[in-house]
Amino acid sequence: MNLKEAFRYQNKLQSLLDEAQGILDCDANVTKVANTYLRHKVMPEAEDETVMDVAQTEYAEQITDVARFMLYLLEEKSRLFAAIRKAKDALDMDMDSEVSLNAARQSIARTFKRMNDLRSSEQLLSGGGTGYRFNAEDNQISYCCDVKRVTTINYDRKVIHAALGKLNRQADETSNRLDLCLVTSKVDYTVPFDVNASFAEAFETYLENVQN
Repeated sequence: MNLKEAFRYQNKLQSLLDEAQGILDCDANVTKVANTYLRHKVMPEAEDETVMDVAQTEYAEQITDVARFMLYLLEEKSRLFAAIRKAKDALDMDMDSEVSLNAARQSIARTFKRMNDLRSSEQLLSGGGTGYRFNAEDNQISYCCDVKRVTTINYDRKVIHAALGKLNRQADETSNRLDLCLVTSKVDYTVPFDVNASFAEAFETYLENVQN
């Protein structure tokens, strides 16, 4: 498999782990509750009756196996991590660092693009301002006036524009290299079950392999 497939399988293993853990995290699945109706104490001729609570999972009788399956999935995840690490080490670039750097480039580029798109403007706000004066009785009163609002940029647009172009080129080139690495790299890992297998199918395959 290549790195792209390996990352997808990482997500699959985590999804199965989450589902197994969800089963074990529910007390109703990992315990048996017996409710005994003590009718004989009230009516001597009546018999006591014991009723078991119904489990909330189809795996109620396989809880220990589900726990073992979780540990197995954890081991598989560890094996896959090691195989991915080995594949990354064989690359001619530090993949993790480049992914992080490219995210930073793209974030800065978004800010620079917004700045690059800003334009100076002039706006007249009718009645948007307030002034004060004294009237004939020498009392201070307020009055309205228009406001001329002028917005200008306070940075060198040429510098921002040039930097934006360089960042976009670097980000695109790095993305292309990363995409190539994802599909051409070799990850030495054999999947234990299909990536599209359901939890039930993966669990069944695990049990069959254990029994064999």
